[in-house]
Amino acid sequence: MRHGLWDAIGPARERGFPVRWVRPEALHLTLKFLGDVDDAREPTLRAALGQVGGGPVTVHIEGFGVFPDFRRPRIVWAGVARDPALELLQHRVEQVFAPLGFPSEARPFRPHVTLGRGDCRGVESSLAAIAFSATTIITDLDLMQSTPQSGGAVYQVKHRGRLS
Repeated sequence: MRHGLWDAIGPARERGFPVRWVRPEALHLTLKFLGDVDDAREPTLRAALGQVGGGPVTVHIEGFGVFPDFRRPRIVWAGVARDPALELLQHRVEQVFAPLGFPSEARPFRPHVTLGRGDCRGVESSLAAIAFSATTIITDLDLMQSTPQSGGAVYQVKHRGRLS
């Protein structure tokens, strides 16, 4: 699915927009952003991830957009259909991390896959011409570490928990 999405946005990537595109192996759906966390807390975070529970969740990806809006686009994304099972999974993640000092997000959950960051003006017209639709099943939750670098963030899986 990641490479299919990467290939689908190829025409937009090739237009030379000043966007740092996320590499296909780094495409992901974020349920909770924790920010800078001391490495010593990793065992606690792993344990919390194990408490999320629930079973696999089907996710449908379709459509494209930008954040925060079309006047000041800074992030290009692929849409993830709202689904009660996905909403419940995200809510459970919020619930297990809140007692650890990671407050629940004040904004509503807007599931998406970030495709790129930068000056995204004009990219929306290229994306409007792209037809992409894919369904996948989420069977794992990953605790990720994001390290910003000049070419874009580098992601490392610190722990993988199974949804069962």
